[in-house]
Amino acid sequence: MAVERKFVEDRVRKMKVKEWMHKEIRNAGFGGVDITRTPLGTQVTLFVERPGLVIGKGGRRIKALTEKLKEFGIENPQVGVEEIDKPEFNAQLMASLLARALERGWYFRKAGYRFLYRIMEAGAKGCEIIISGKLTSERARTEKFLAGTMVHTGEPACSMVKTGFDIAIKKLGVLGVTVKIIPPDVTLPDEFEVKDVKLETVEGTERQPEPAGGEVVETEAEKVEAEGENTGSEE
Repeated sequence: MAVERKFVEDRVRKMKVKEWMHKEIRNAGFGGVDITRTPLGTQVTLFVERPGLVIGKGGRRIKALTEKLKEFGIENPQVGVEEIDKPEFNAQLMASLLARALERGWYFRKAGYRFLYRIMEAGAKGCEIIISGKLTSERARTEKFLAGTMVHTGEPACSMVKTGFDIAIKKLGVLGVTVKIIPPDVTLPDEFEVKDVKLETVEGTERQPEPAGGEVVETEAEKVEAEGENTGSEE
């Protein structure tokens, strides 16, 4: 098998696992999955808001998830669960919670602003929420909620912006929810810090500030040097 084809198959397998996990543990607050190959097998780490619902009573549910992962072609899967420390900075979790709120009947504008304020009050540098679909009528449209700073192009848009997507199933149709977040620990390209630099002084001289009138103030060393020159000229 060609190396390129193997990479594509591995990527497709990871996307299938992510989509299945998203549906399977939706009630636990799905925040993403990390799949890493190790010498002993494949480490699958789930990031959720409520780990207890994923583990289950006596670890039954996590064992069932482990057996199901073998059907996707993952060799010796080892499933781990981690609780999300800051839910407001996890874009996938915020998108899932917003989608569930829309399914429960929240008005899209109220839900969008509520989650936008929640994320920004937690300390994020920027947030953008996009809700698209049949919001109020049979004609689909898109509503955006933006606060703070958001990067849309270049390498910073890929490395600094966290993006999450989910769908909300309504009577009129399916709504798409996209959440983009810039965490507070990210340094944007246009941010800079001014450092204090100490000026080095020559030994025996002191730098004096220039007066407002433009008058030149001589230092003690300059006065001594000038007196020496005058004495030499008189001799």
